Amino acid sequence: MTTSELQQLLDDVKSGALDPSAASGRILAMLRAAPFEDLGFARVDTHRELRRGFPEVILGLGKTPAQIAAVAERIVARGQALLVTRAKPDAYEAVRAVVPGAVYHAEARAITLAQGNVPAGHGTILILCAGTSDLPVAEEAAVTAEVMGNTVDRLYDVGVAGLHRLLGEQTRLHAARVIVVVAGMEGALPSVVAGLVAVPVVAVPTSIGYGASFGGVAALLGMLNSCANGVSVVNIDNGFGGACMASMINHL
Repeated sequence: MTTSELQQLLDDVKSGALDPSAASGRILAMLRAAPFEDLGFARVDTHRELRRGFPEVILGLGKTPAQIAAVAERIVARGQALLVTRAKPDAYEAVRAVVPGAVYHAEARAITLAQGNVPAGHGTILILCAGTSDLPVAEEAAVTAEVMGNTVDRLYDVGVAGLHRLLGEQTRLHAARVIVVVAGMEGALPSVVAGLVAVPVVAVPTSIGYGASFGGVAALLGMLNSCANGVSVVNIDNGFGGACMASMINHL
């Protein structure tokens, strides 16, 4: 049962449109699948929205298109918002067959459907990325933040190799309530950004870089060792995780 469904039942009882005994029966019927729905190969967490403020998110990696579609169908059938990360085009085709309104974001590799009662964030989440090679991770963060109810501003290709590009966007930096900074190579951009603003910065290292970047480990360690205050760091290429943290902050 979603929060919006429960609220509607309570409102109907209060207004007299629904008898309390009938409402009780409907509530029991909706709770039969709680707290998860067993599909055999997966157990869909039907109460995650109640606990965490957003429904279960499907990680597309390691799942067949048919499995992704089956889980997506159950989430959507409950009136909840849909987000599938790391999804390939064949997975989208399978999902679209059962969820016709689903949208595929090719650069973010994400499938979404906005529905249900997703609370709006209080301010703007600014998504920065250092270079165009970081765009897939930055777009994963942006699409995730948007489907979670946030206003998102994108500021791309403002890495430290051309610092004037970032410094020319001070108005947008200071207008954000929380900033997600996506960068590879040496991972210096979050430290620079955090030194300029008074809001939380979520750093997302990417696997972009030459040999000694060690697949993003150099950027990860650089961000973990930031000399600026107020920087939190998520895992390599985890745009989804960075957006989740930013969304939670923006909903406080």
